[in-house]
Amino acid sequence: MKSDQVLLLGDPRLHEVSTLVAQEELAGLTPVIQDLHDILFEFKARFAHYGAFRAIAAPQIGVMKRLIYMYIDKPVVFINPVLTNLSAEMIELWDDCMCFPNLLVKLQRHKSCTIEYRDEHWQLQSLSLTDSLSELLQHEYDHLNGILATQLAIDAHSFRWRK
Repeated sequence: MKSDQVLLLGDPRLHEVSTLVAQEELAGLTPVIQDLHDILFEFKARFAHYGAFRAIAAPQIGVMKRLIYMYIDKPVVFINPVLTNLSAEMIELWDDCMCFPNLLVKLQRHKSCTIEYRDEHWQLQSLSLTDSLSELLQHEYDHLNGILATQLAIDAHSFRWRK
């Protein structure tokens, strides 16, 4: 199973900061993007009862590049994303992660944000996001910077095991 490539909580690579993707690296990332797609759908099938797993960042499979793959209604590839316009208003939620799929972490994220990125054709794009999509992209963006949801817990009591 390709999902066995996902790094698990405790792996020091999850705390590394990813490097920018250069335009000339784009063609070489095609297999990585396919792996991200396949792994995301394996997790969706394996943990369908959770109703989660909508995106994955390349560092989660040990590829230390600034690349996020999301599939909601269609695939979206975020290359070298930058979050901007982070709202002052925050939302509180129980976050999960493929790197610790049975653990939930209570934290706060910005209610809205904008993500600027290059797509798989190296075109500049921008999306304004709110609520669950804002939270999702903030989570994946954190992976690019070596930050895990466990580091953002509200307090020492903000962890729970999924039932």
